[in-house]
Amino acid sequence: MVLQDKLGKNIKKVRERFGLTQADIAEKAGIHVNYYARIERGEENPTFEVLEKIAKALKVKSSKILPF
Repeated sequence: MVLQDKLGKNIKKVRERFGLTQADIAEKAGIHVNYYARIERGEENPTFEVLEKIAKALKVKSSKILPF
């Protein structure tokens, strides 16, 4: 499994734990919902800036979503 897949699974797990939708997180992070969905599916390689926005939107430390 590549890092992008692990990252996406980690993000999805945290999002679902809080009962949030992909649209909720995308809006809070200021990114398009389709882009966010591709991140969760492991189809995108987001920048550190985008990862920081997602972590803030989820209200978690980056270590909760990063696969390393």
